[in-house]
Amino acid sequence: MQLINFSPAGWDSWDLSRQPLIRDRMPVLIDDDLCFEDSPGAPRPALIVNRWLRELPLNGAPAVRTWENNAGCLRDWLLFLKVRGVDPLGDRQELRAALSMYAEYRLAGELKNRWDVTMWNLHMGMLSNFYRWARDEGRSAAVPFSYRMGKRMADGVLVEVERNLAKMRTPRSHTSIKYLERDFSQLFVRALAGLDPDGEPDRQYRGREGARNSSMAGLVLSSGVRRQEFTYLTVHEVPSLPARPSPVPVLFPLAHAITKGQKPRTTWISHEALADVYQYIELDRAASAEGFVWHPPSKLGKPLVVEESDWEGAHINGQRRSWRQLRPSERLRLVSPEGESPLIGLQSSGKPFVDYATVFRRTSARIRERFESRFPNVPPHRLRHSMAMQTLEWLITGYYRRAAELVKGTGDDAAMALYLTKSDPMLVLRDLLGHQSVVSTEIYIARLDTTRIYRDAYRQMTDELDPAAAAEAEAEFENEDRD
Repeated sequence: MQLINFSPAGWDSWDLSRQPLIRDRMPVLIDDDLCFEDSPGAPRPALIVNRWLRELPLNGAPAVRTWENNAGCLRDWLLFLKVRGVDPLGDRQELRAALSMYAEYRLAGELKNRWDVTMWNLHMGMLSNFYRWARDEGRSAAVPFSYRMGKRMADGVLVEVERNLAKMRTPRSHTSIKYLERDFSQLFVRALAGLDPDGEPDRQYRGREGARNSSMAGLVLSSGVRRQEFTYLTVHEVPSLPARPSPVPVLFPLAHAITKGQKPRTTWISHEALADVYQYIELDRAASAEGFVWHPPSKLGKPLVVEESDWEGAHINGQRRSWRQLRPSERLRLVSPEGESPLIGLQSSGKPFVDYATVFRRTSARIRERFESRFPNVPPHRLRHSMAMQTLEWLITGYYRRAAELVKGTGDDAAMALYLTKSDPMLVLRDLLGHQSVVSTEIYIARLDTTRIYRDAYRQMTDELDPAAAAEAEAEFENEDRD
């Protein structure tokens, strides 16, 4: 089978009444005997493929290189089937059996024929497009692929998608990172604040509400709260800021009405992250609320007027209520007599802000484009993963234990100090994340990557060993290659 690129040059000498309706440089498959039909009205598979190729420019593929890639994919597939006597437009079961053999041929066959996973997936996409077209055009009743319906986010909207089961899963370079290391966490928080990686103002930054976005990201990185838990948090539920900084974190109770499964829990937050939240509340948030009145839209329901607010609750429409009882939809309806929403995040117009996922996604893309090409997409839940890994690292390496020892004799939160010095790291993390069982926490952590944490902890430990003992252990491996 030959693969050529069509050229209309000299068409008027071909004894034709008009120029062929084929794009210049369009790939064309031709069998070795130069025939396109076995008999009148019985087109060969190569002719069907050529008709599909000619429609590629109408289906979002204007580039010649794309046409050539699709043509090469179909040529290889047709040749593989021809050797095995399989009709490319024939029986589905026979085609699926041939596809299974093709997978072995391309993924585990001889080196000269072998593809990597990326190439295999690319070709499976092209073949899938061809067979769907052939089915829709009535050229084939059989599609050799199976599909599974799934969902994904597209521009902030959950949409249904089909996944070709013949494709193999491969992580993209910027999504294979499940959590942020500390340097990436710092980069992300700075970018949200409109700063460059060095902490200097980013002159190309055109965003707004940097203090809000960066302080909320810092809150999640320190506390591990879920998106719903921090999005609908009121300013009155933020823990009190201790009078002086402490290495021991501050307890952070969460209302059961906004937690997953409506299970009340208490996590913690560092003094530094909490101070940033208070700075946003007292400065930038106050400026956003100044001079604006929040009117909840009628579709949410009637406004809930909040008066005499404190850490525990408030009078809502004249009746005392606890914050713990208010669900997210009800919290959006809260408004003070002055017309201010009590939710932490506000837009510049004083309206409650709830779309942190979009802000985080756009900031991730900006970081990849300008500062670090390896930076992953960062949905809010990835910050929770990051908190879990960093907290586990500090628990394993004794950071919190040493911090607790520092404050144990000073009277600062003795209960927290005792908890940190006596509890198993995984049990502490279970409580912070709100898992019912430590087994759930262990499975959750296993899906991330704890290898580095234990490796670094081991290196820290060996650095503190007696030098003679370390030398003796190292000597055990000196003659390993000669044994």
